[in-house]
Amino acid sequence: MTKIKFGTDGWRAAIAEDYTFHNVRRCARGVAEYLQRAGAADRGVVVCHDRRFASEHFARACVEVLAAHDIPSLQPPEAVPTQVGSFFTRELGAGAGIVITASHNPWTDNGFKVKADTGGAAAPEMLGAIEATMDQHPEDELPPRRHYDDAMAAGLVEVFDPYPRFRAQLESIVDIDRIKSAEKRVLVEPLYGSGAGWFTRLLGDGRMTVRELHTERNPYFGGVNPEPIRPNVDAWLQEIPSWGADIGIAFDGDADRVGMATEEGVFVNQLQVYGLLYWYLLDVRGQIGPAVYTVTTTSMAPRLAEIYGTQAHETGVGFKYVGPKMTETDAVIGGEESGGFGFGMHIPERDGLASGLFLLDLWLTKGRRASEVLAELQALAGPSYYHRIDIRFSRDGYEAVKADTLARLEHEAPEALAALAVRERRPLETGDGFKFYREDGSWLLIRFSGTEALLRIYVEARSPDDVEALLDEGRRIAAAPVAAA
Repeated sequence: MTKIKFGTDGWRAAIAEDYTFHNVRRCARGVAEYLQRAGAADRGVVVCHDRRFASEHFARACVEVLAAHDIPSLQPPEAVPTQVGSFFTRELGAGAGIVITASHNPWTDNGFKVKADTGGAAAPEMLGAIEATMDQHPEDELPPRRHYDDAMAAGLVEVFDPYPRFRAQLESIVDIDRIKSAEKRVLVEPLYGSGAGWFTRLLGDGRMTVRELHTERNPYFGGVNPEPIRPNVDAWLQEIPSWGADIGIAFDGDADRVGMATEEGVFVNQLQVYGLLYWYLLDVRGQIGPAVYTVTTTSMAPRLAEIYGTQAHETGVGFKYVGPKMTETDAVIGGEESGGFGFGMHIPERDGLASGLFLLDLWLTKGRRASEVLAELQALAGPSYYHRIDIRFSRDGYEAVKADTLARLEHEAPEALAALAVRERRPLETGDGFKFYREDGSWLLIRFSGTEALLRIYVEARSPDDVEALLDEGRRIAAAPVAAA
């Protein structure tokens, strides 16, 4: 049987191995019993899903468990971006939200995300309480169910169209009419995910030409992970200059993350995108306020905050840390290295659609080529080059490799990395890795994933050559446990 543990962003597992209807129902029962204990069951649950294999059926299984607890469900009729579920959890006054998605994970996986009534990711305390509720039942105990048709007949399921109200929300935070009136060409890559068609609907009836690639539903995601990074998006990058696009925007599988490329088809890494978005809020919109960034995210955040006279706050990895910190500090932006960014005037949750619109607004306001806008940011906030490599493991034995590696790193503190002194070694608050800072502000981070069986090595430095040198150092530090695996 499966011990279900929520990671940095929900619970994810391989379909038909641990990710089964039984285990999804266990998760739904945990949410139901948590809401009953919190006195919020009558407020209902927003239940959404993405385009992965059988996601709509797993979502329906959740509705049936909620109905057996007399808890109403509110559902869009088809797959939607994750942030749409987050927004409507707050907008409709629901007690919680459930989104069936594994975001950018491989096509073999699916997942279960929990949303708080704030419109953000459930905080660690809420997830811990749900896990504790789940642990009170034997793992093989069948959660109660009420057939979907019976739940509909009893008035426990409400189906609603999310597009008009979510479009109105986006129009309240950015001038969509101005963007779509520009006579420009934008190439969008939704990677077969639930963001497909949204930019065409939002921007396609103006002078702007919007073309989307890979819009059909394909649970195999064309054989790549639906994460908007290279090499997954190489076809999009090649098509940008070939088609004559002025800029490229990409989304991950559930469209809560964004990717960007210049008119030359040059990929803009996610740390640079964070800098562009924060700079946009500070400089173009005059929203001088704090930023929240994870330990794996760009040092441009504190540098920009200092330039504009405000603050930046670092958190652990995952929006379950970023979202609450945004609320606590009244931050204008929160983000992480994976390309997920949330905004204070919107919802404390990642939104790839809003991020993409903001990037278009920045580019159009500056009135220059996308590559030139990026260069202007680098001149202001300092050069920032970034890369991440993933070392994958089999699920069997992963926890042992993780424990052995972390124990070894606890006692290893290199004095120098790539010929520059290490000024600080910091263990991550989440207990899953270490970050090493060099004298020039560059850094190397080694971290085990909380949602997949892999080790991630992250680097931010001031030149591409230095990035490669630090990645080699990361490989060297991790070499012994990796070889053993």
